[in-house]
Amino acid sequence: QLQLVESGGGLVQPGGSLRLSCAASGFTLDYYAIGWFRQAPGKEREFVAAIGWSGGRYYADFVKGRFTISRDNAKNTVYLQMNSLKPEDTAVYYCAAGVVLRTTPAYDYWGQGTQVTVSS
Repeated sequence: QLQLVESGGGLVQPGGSLRLSCAASGFTLDYYAIGWFRQAPGKEREFVAAIGWSGGRYYADFVKGRFTISRDNAKNTVYLQMNSLKPEDTAVYYCAAGVVLRTTPAYDYWGQGTQVTVSS
């Protein structure tokens, strides 16, 4: 069974950091692009960051300089390091895998999401 599982979410104070993980099972991520998206209550799902199979990275403007996406193919896992978190970063974060790197939600496989709450 092909599956993506996110972890690492939680409650953090403004200015704090979290590292999200996206672990794959049932398939290897080596030749997949991985995207991170987020969805806040009442809002549409939006693109956060993506990494191609060759390592190319793309970020939404609102996270540039704060978030870093990386991949460890040996662990079949992609990470999203989030620093300088703001209350507006509060959302459910999803990872997704696809053959083509996109900044739209047109990915083939999705995880169940992990909640990130930034609040004092």
